[in-house]
Amino acid sequence: MTDTDAFEAQRPRLTRLAYRMLGSVTEAEDAVQDAWLRWTRAGEAVADPAAWLVRVTSRLCIDRMRAARTQRDAYRGPWLPEPLIEDLAVDPVERAEDVSVAFLLALERLSPLERAVFLLHDVFDADYAEVAETLGKTEPAVRQLATRARAHVKDNRPRFTVSQEDAAKLAAAFMAAAVQGDMTALSAMLAEDAVMVTDGGGKRKAALRPMVGREDIVRLLEGLAWRGGEGQSLSFRSVRINGYPGLVLEREDGPMTVAFQPGEDGKLVGIYMVRNPEKLGHLPH
Repeated sequence: MTDTDAFEAQRPRLTRLAYRMLGSVTEAEDAVQDAWLRWTRAGEAVADPAAWLVRVTSRLCIDRMRAARTQRDAYRGPWLPEPLIEDLAVDPVERAEDVSVAFLLALERLSPLERAVFLLHDVFDADYAEVAETLGKTEPAVRQLATRARAHVKDNRPRFTVSQEDAAKLAAAFMAAAVQGDMTALSAMLAEDAVMVTDGGGKRKAALRPMVGREDIVRLLEGLAWRGGEGQSLSFRSVRINGYPGLVLEREDGPMTVAFQPGEDGKLVGIYMVRNPEKLGHLPH
């Protein structure tokens, strides 16, 4: 196996790890590319390529997270992860509960080291000794970090019971009601304590705080333009976004994504809308 083959065999796993750590498809790809450059310069035979690459990628992501703290603190309005788009027609690459928006937002509350420890151990199944070696920490320290991290995210890894067919119907019904301005139908789809988060990043119009509760969400949806010019409906397609049923909408001012988090009773408990163009450049055209 050539050095290139050895790296490419690990690329999917490295990309999945980097996305969960950084919450950005673009940043994850950049981090993995940086790992590739370091791999080509390693110069000496690496006994365990998989462990070496996970260690390098993890540390690169931690550096990026620390450098982005100030920028994140200055972010205008709510922050959402860059949407991870999958076609409904294909089997999901990712486990939905591990890339859900709710889960990634919970990870945002962790320190870079807590996040790395939790992901490596609880999501990627590395043992504590491996994680300690990867991060250059002692095993007791790693166990302590994992315990703290687990306490923050334990309630934010939902198990998805909605079938792909039902998910597509849910997204289509929401869009139909929005285009028709049927606020009664929209309200009926929402849980009483549902949350809606819109991320414009200061680049496009969006609410500057999360909308909490059915009534607040309906008022916001009522104020959005869900129709195209001259009464024409917006162009949209149903997709899977971070494991959720979702939509990619094409508008005159650019694309946007809407992800729907279904609750156990079939009603929506979360709506996540990304309008920031900097987070949508990777969308397939």
